[in-house]
Amino acid sequence: MQLAEPQDFERVLSSMCTEPHPAAREAAERFLATNPGDPGTYESVAALEDRAVDLLGEVTGHPDPEGYVASGGTEANIQAVRIARNRADTDDPNVVAPASAHFSFTKAADVLDVEYRTAPTTGHRADPDAMAELVDEDTVCVVGVAGSTEYGYVDPIPELAAIAGEVDALCHVDAAWGGFVLPFTDHEWGFDDADVDTLTIDPHKMGQAAIPAGGLVVRDRSLLDELAIRTPYLESTSQVTLTGTRSGAGVASAVAAMEALWPEGYREQYDRSMDNAEWLADQLAARGHDVVEPDLPLVAADLSVPMTEELRSRGWRVAKTGADEMRVVCMPHVTRSMLRSFVADLDWY
Repeated sequence: MQLAEPQDFERVLSSMCTEPHPAAREAAERFLATNPGDPGTYESVAALEDRAVDLLGEVTGHPDPEGYVASGGTEANIQAVRIARNRADTDDPNVVAPASAHFSFTKAADVLDVEYRTAPTTGHRADPDAMAELVDEDTVCVVGVAGSTEYGYVDPIPELAAIAGEVDALCHVDAAWGGFVLPFTDHEWGFDDADVDTLTIDPHKMGQAAIPAGGLVVRDRSLLDELAIRTPYLESTSQVTLTGTRSGAGVASAVAAMEALWPEGYREQYDRSMDNAEWLADQLAARGHDVVEPDLPLVAADLSVPMTEELRSRGWRVAKTGADEMRVVCMPHVTRSMLRSFVADLDWY
C-alpha cells in the first residue's frame, strides 16, 4: 500500500505548528530511535536534553533551569499542575486560571482530581481581581497565559504571580505558543520578570522544531523532584516525565532549531510574522470587519461562519474562536504572498 503524502502548509492558517527548520528535521531523523526516557542507556540524547533545557532557560530568562522536553504543551501543563498538587498540604486542591486558558488544564484537572476554577477575562486577558476572588487556602496553582490560543494575548504575569505568592501556591505560565516570540516584546512573562515557578514553552510551535517537542521549565530542582518515581528495571533509577519511552527526535530537533535560530533568527521571524499579522488586520478592518487588535502574531476577526466554511472549501485551513470569530495564526510558514491570496479569496466571496 502506498502511503499518502502529508498535507503541506501552503494554505494552513489555523495551526500553531509549522514546518520544522531544516536542521531540526535532520536532527529528528538521526535521533528518531533513541530514548531519552532511559538516560542511563541513551547517554548522548540525555546530554542533548540537558542542552535543550539550558537553551529553553535562555529563552525564558532563567540562568539555571531545570526541566525536560515533553510531547507538547498539554503534557507540560498537566505536569505543572501535578507538581503543584504534589507539593501542597491540602486534601482539596484547586487550580485557578483565566477563562482563556488552554483546554489542557481541563484535562489536567480531570486526570489529577483537582478542582478547576476559571475567572472571566477583561479584554481577552486575565483579570487579577477576578482571579484573586477565586483563590483560597486550598489553591495550589495560579495559571497565567502568555500568548493565548484564541487571541495571542498575554496576561499580567507579575500580578498573577503575586496572587499565587499570597497563598503559597505555584505560579504557572503557559507560554506554549508565545514563548519564542515574547523575548522580542515588552511583555513581562518569564522567570526574570516575575516569581514564576513553572513554565510551558513548545519548541515545535514558533520554535520551529519537529513534532513532538514541548517544554517544561521549572525554577529549581525541588519542583521537578515532586514528579519523581522509581524505575528499578532501567539503568537510570528514577524518572520525572509523564510518558515513559520518548523518541529522541523531539529533543534533538529542539536543540538543532534553537542553536540555529536563537536569538537573531527568532527575532527576524517575529518581526516578519508580526508585520504579516498587522497587515492582515489592516486589510480585514478596511473591508469592514471588526478585528481584535493583534498583540502577538495572531489575528481574530468577525467573519461569519458561512464565510469561514467557504474559505475551507477553497482549500484554506482557518479556525474559529469560541465566539465564532475567524482566527489566523501568522506562523513562520505564513508568507505575505499567502495572505494576499487569502484576502483575494475573501474579496471573491
